[in-house]
Amino acid sequence: QVQLVESGGGLVQAGGSLRLSCAASGIAFTSKGMNWYRQAPGKQREFVAAITSGGNTNYADSVKGRFTISKDNAKNTVYLQMNSLKSEDTAVYYCNVPIRSLLGTLMREYWGQGTQVTVSS
Repeated sequence: QVQLVESGGGLVQAGGSLRLSCAASGIAFTSKGMNWYRQAPGKQREFVAAITSGGNTNYADSVKGRFTISKDNAKNTVYLQMNSLKSEDTAVYYCNVPIRSLLGTLMREYWGQGTQVTVSS
């Protein structure tokens, strides 16, 4: 059974930092890419950052230069280091792992329960 458990959210002042963690179980972690998404009140869930199994990263334009995604295969954990936080970063942050076929077709995906990040201005 696949489980993704996020932690590290909280309340922080604008300009501050937080590090989110997502502990994964039930998947072959070292061979999987992992993603972070977020959903602000009244808005659709949006992509934040991705890391491939090989360590390549990709970011939404809104967080480039401020957020860093990383992966610790020994701990089956993916992190999101968030610096220079802004009020518009306030959202529930979700960890995501897509399961793809050998051809790259999305077969299924798993989500964590989310962790709240609130940035006060």
